Amino acid sequence: MKKIFTYSIVAALAAIIFSGCTKQSVYDDSGYWLSQERGNVVYSNNNCGYYVVETNYGYTIILNLDGLRTYDGDVMYGDFGNYGSRNFYNYTANVITRGTVMEYDLSYNAAQDAINYYCPYGKAAGLTIRESNNVKSTTPRPAVPSNQ
Repeated sequence: MKKIFTYSIVAALAAIIFSGCTKQSVYDDSGYWLSQERGNVVYSNNNCGYYVVETNYGYTIILNLDGLRTYDGDVMYGDFGNYGSRNFYNYTANVITRGTVMEYDLSYNAAQDAINYYCPYGKAAGLTIRESNNVKSTTPRPAVPSNQ
């Protein structure tokens, strides 16, 4: 009787643990994400966990928090204009990924310096930020009025 009870508890716990490990995928909520700011990943180094997203306002340095790999060339949607941790939608992989915005609205040279600071191993390997056609055509981000 003890064996049956013990095996049934172990089987129930295993079912609960393994059913909780699923990849979060987005199918129904893509309209919300597509209304957010769009950016292209122009640098990705998964050895140190940082990647760079180019938006219309400049470059954003993001620390990857959930371990999902983000690759050079991926299209991302989210709020790239504020510091802090939040979710981003990787349109290319169709997954939601979590990250922390470390720096935002940087020029190309400032972004290269920042990524070399955060990820010195990439500089040693000769990795640089991919320069796209609209590097010099960034627009200033509109200022948000403060509540007084």
